[in-house]
Amino acid sequence: MIDDRERTFPENLALIPQLCDRKLGIGADGLILIREHESLDFEMVYFNADGSQSMCGNGSRCAVNFAKSLGMVNGGTTHFLSTDGPHMAILTPEEHVELQLADVASVTRYPDNDLFINTGSPHHIRFVDNVKDYDVFGNGKSIREDAERYPDGTNVNFVEVLDEQSIYVRTFERGVEDETLSCGTGVTAASLAAGLKKANSIVKIKTLGGQLQVRFDNTEADNFHNVFLIGPAEQVFEGQIEI
Repeated sequence: MIDDRERTFPENLALIPQLCDRKLGIGADGLILIREHESLDFEMVYFNADGSQSMCGNGSRCAVNFAKSLGMVNGGTTHFLSTDGPHMAILTPEEHVELQLADVASVTRYPDNDLFINTGSPHHIRFVDNVKDYDVFGNGKSIREDAERYPDGTNVNFVEVLDEQSIYVRTFERGVEDETLSCGTGVTAASLAAGLKKANSIVKIKTLGGQLQVRFDNTEADNFHNVFLIGPAEQVFEGQIEI
């Protein structure tokens, strides 16, 4: 997360993998620049660890927290620009960030019972019985590289239903090319898939990185409105690096 209000970050995409490298750099799944915006509270520019760009749900929640610390966000509601367009977020008294994602108007169903939902980033979804012991890397890489089905690649989510309102999600992320501890747009897609038969729902999600919630309205078949990704965002360190 970089304060780039002065727009001094070099326009050199080769820097992104170097900074995100976990052995020779800072180490991260992605890099976010926070910039001024002429009409919104701020702009979030997100890069995956390989330098590609996409929408990042958890990154957006962290961006809201960081923008608040920079004095760019006042009050409980903020509006900002991300890769897929403008977003609104709410900062709760419990210091959670409720991020509103774009409405979802379609769900793709495959013959093998897998699903595809785009929540700002593309997500393949497969329900499994025991996600804890599932080969997320091997199966995720295979689906992600299925050029016939996904010529531009996709993120892949493996989902275990724990009870009527809870799921456990593990995600192989495109751009990171590995499993990540948590994927915000991925758990959102998984929650919508799990809640397809419910008009209104709040889904609790377990991930390797912590607990999240997704809230949505589903008043028409395969149409989701008022979609919110909810969870904490906490700054753990700060520093400087010469580039």
